[in-house]
Amino acid sequence: MSRGQSKTSAYAEQGSRNWLRRALWIAAAFLMLPAGFAKEGMDRSARIDIIRGLLREVAVTKVALPRGKKGVRVDGHGNLDQAAAQNELHTNGLAMKAGMPAEITRIEFKAKELVIEVNGGGRSGKKWYQHIEIDMGGPVMAGPQTDPQNSQDTMEEYGSSVTVDFGKALPDMTVPEVKSVLASVLDFERHSPTVLYAPEVPPEIKKAIKDHKVIVGMDRDAVLSAKGTPDRRVRETRNGSEQEDWIYGTPPHILMVTFDGDQVVGVKQY
Repeated sequence: MSRGQSKTSAYAEQGSRNWLRRALWIAAAFLMLPAGFAKEGMDRSARIDIIRGLLREVAVTKVALPRGKKGVRVDGHGNLDQAAAQNELHTNGLAMKAGMPAEITRIEFKAKELVIEVNGGGRSGKKWYQHIEIDMGGPVMAGPQTDPQNSQDTMEEYGSSVTVDFGKALPDMTVPEVKSVLASVLDFERHSPTVLYAPEVPPEIKKAIKDHKVIVGMDRDAVLSAKGTPDRRVRETRNGSEQEDWIYGTPPHILMVTFDGDQVVGVKQY
């Protein structure tokens, strides 16, 4: 072998050793990354689990929720920003009183915030349940509807939202953990909806709500807390007074609740 060939071979061998050292260094660096750079943000599977577990879930409001896009805010530990909530109520007005059924209708994942929209959110003045068609098998999503026999469906009613501000990238969370963070605003257990959050409700009505029953003297909010949204509404004029029937169930098992104004004046179980 000539001197030139020997020199070229030495350079090639040295280059191979240098490349091997660089490759080993890069591999070691990647092995150390998990310890030095923790994963940030909620992963896709956690987000899917939260959507599956919470979307269309029905809770009960523990506090008054304001109109508007901002709603109320809690921190990552579930502490409600009372001052901001009062300011929103003062500025935009009341959307939902404490003790009202609240259906989660949208979940939005932001960089540092989790936004839970209830009853259609604060973007529209239409009733959130105008977009739900009741079928024999339960609620089925449908387009906006208007019942000519039920003029109340054209009245304005607002939803709201709860924003959880973690102050950092969204952590991986389970559905029970999200419910725990929302617990200062929404009651998912529904042990006694209005009872816990509306002390002015008379004792007999509190007991009826606990037992999921309807009695004469209840108002609409109490009936919603006890039984939820009715399957049908029928408004008629009887003896010179305009009354409205809320109908629950399908034949042969039907509960009919009759309102005169905002108060229950008749309850019939068929």
